[in-house]
Amino acid sequence: MMQKQHLESEHLETERALEVLQKANDDDTVYKTAGSILVKSTKATLVSELQEKKELANTRLTVLSKQETRIKENLKEAESKIREMLRGSGAPPGQPKTDTPK
Repeated sequence: MMQKQHLESEHLETERALEVLQKANDDDTVYKTAGSILVKSTKATLVSELQEKKELANTRLTVLSKQETRIKENLKEAESKIREMLRGSGAPPGQPKTDTPK
């Protein structure tokens, strides 16, 4: 869940950066971060990199959403089986129910 929130935040940040970059003139000086330093780049290069980063985040979000759905379905199925076992004889599957008290 935290991964998904992190990816959503990263995706939003990338979209905002793309919006700002699109407003810049083609001949404006632009920089990108590389660790703790700024590196001079071109608008076209940065737009391309940010779009790729955005697509990757979208793909990862889709994968995480599908995984989350599958996990929830598996959890519901397991919960249902446990409830059924508790409602049943109380004996493990495959063992007959004994009605005679000890």
